[in-house]
Amino acid sequence: MNIFENGEHRTDQMKTPRCILLWCAALVLMGFLLNGCSLWHWVFPPEKEAEKGPTLLLSDGMDAMDRGYYQEAIDAFQQITDRYPYSREALTAELKLADAYFARRLFEEAFGAYGDFEKLHPNHPEIPYVIYRMGLCHYERMTSIDRDQEYTLKAKEHFERLISRFPDSPYAQSAKLKVRDCYESLAGHELYVGNFYYKTGRYGAAAGRYEYLIQNYPDLGQYHEALTNLSKSREKLADAPPADETAEPVKKKPAWWNLPARLFD
Repeated sequence: MNIFENGEHRTDQMKTPRCILLWCAALVLMGFLLNGCSLWHWVFPPEKEAEKGPTLLLSDGMDAMDRGYYQEAIDAFQQITDRYPYSREALTAELKLADAYFARRLFEEAFGAYGDFEKLHPNHPEIPYVIYRMGLCHYERMTSIDRDQEYTLKAKEHFERLISRFPDSPYAQSAKLKVRDCYESLAGHELYVGNFYYKTGRYGAAAGRYEYLIQNYPDLGQYHEALTNLSKSREKLADAPPADETAEPVKKKPAWWNLPARLFD
């Protein structure tokens, strides 16, 4: 190898690491351009955003409620009750949290929130509203007459409690209408079950249901049908053998006419 060839070989060796350095620099520059903000924030982390106070959170929650963003409202009101439980905004947030749950049709959560408010503030002026909404939490989940009437009974209980405790409340009149709806649903359920027993040949059980309906719900639309079907059931029982084991005992509850008259004013 002559001196010129040796010089060219050395030059190639020097170019190789230089090329590698240039490629590395290019890759670093590209990464910086693609992730500029992230890299900058990694090197120079921004200051943490200051936590919102209860007044601003309450304003955010109310605004979210007005716009129909109920989950956002729930989050805002929940932050107030969690972070600032002793602030003057906390009481409003507790009630609005229940309203937001209700608006989102989370009735179990709403009922619990209204119940907590009543326990914590039993003498608050909004208690009639709270009891009414507790009744609505069950009323909105009432099922058809062919299903269990658990929510109907619970709704009736809270509406009657409101009427009894706060008869002059503006919510009492609406509660009376809701109570009548509950009774109509309960009467319809008794008639449905009685008709089912009658169709399946259990005339004694059917008669028991019809008698209960007549005794407890005489002023509702099912009354006359129940009377007719009771007569038919008794005729079937008269034609049956003396021992009838299908009879269902009549349930003992306060008669319809013994209920407070103010329920139907």
